[in-house]
Amino acid sequence: MFKVVSSDGTYIACERHGDVGRTVILVGGTLMTRARHAPLASLLAHDFTVINYDRRGRGDSGDGPVYDVQREVDDLDAVIERAAGPVSLFGMSSGAALALEAVARGSAVSSLALYEPPFVVDGTRPPLPADYVDRMREIVGRGEMAEAVTYFLTAGLGLPGEAIAGIRDTPVWAAWEATAPTLPYDGRLMGDTMSGRPLPADRWSAVIVPVLVGYGGAGEAYMANAAKELACLGDNYTPHSFPGQGHKIDPHALAPVLTSFFTTGRPV
Repeated sequence: MFKVVSSDGTYIACERHGDVGRTVILVGGTLMTRARHAPLASLLAHDFTVINYDRRGRGDSGDGPVYDVQREVDDLDAVIERAAGPVSLFGMSSGAALALEAVARGSAVSSLALYEPPFVVDGTRPPLPADYVDRMREIVGRGEMAEAVTYFLTAGLGLPGEAIAGIRDTPVWAAWEATAPTLPYDGRLMGDTMSGRPLPADRWSAVIVPVLVGYGGAGEAYMANAAKELACLGDNYTPHSFPGQGHKIDPHALAPVLTSFFTTGRPV
């Protein structure tokens, strides 16, 4: 384990797995700490030097008094600068949106793999409420972390309310409450990309590196539709379906595809 210092002085906690080949950095999604990607990191470490890190405000990383998307990009840049040689990124869920945004803003990356960035580009599910970020900030400001997680799962992920009770009885709930103060961050990060409107064609026009856009063959239709639309933004984007997988993808299904893409530029 090691830490890097971001541009605003925030410490970002990282773990290195393996010591061969190019460096692959794993970017987690909403409510995730680096523990979520530990199994994937172990699998990829046979072929790469893998850096698995906690985004700011999560796990062992610090946080700053004011959030801005650029600060998270700066965090990632600090991790990239610590790495040696060419760097590839893998981003999961909102971490995919962050990784894509970072590359668009100039982060030094040679290839990029994304899995199910949670864009909402059509009517297959309700859009994010227009006041989502403001309401989430208000809930977190009151210290009601269980309410914040519930609001994210229902308004953010579109889960039915009756599904929440069963999740609250699992060990993961306490971990989610611990990272709930970062929920407004991901709301800011996603911006208007969950509005139900098509993706802006020029938002990521600066992304010219090879991009793999993965989605689950057994997952939510809106995520598959978003991945396919994103993959239409340029010839450097390659869509890839993972049969039988949902949003919580099996790392054993994911690792071989990432290994092939980061090594050869092709997912299989």
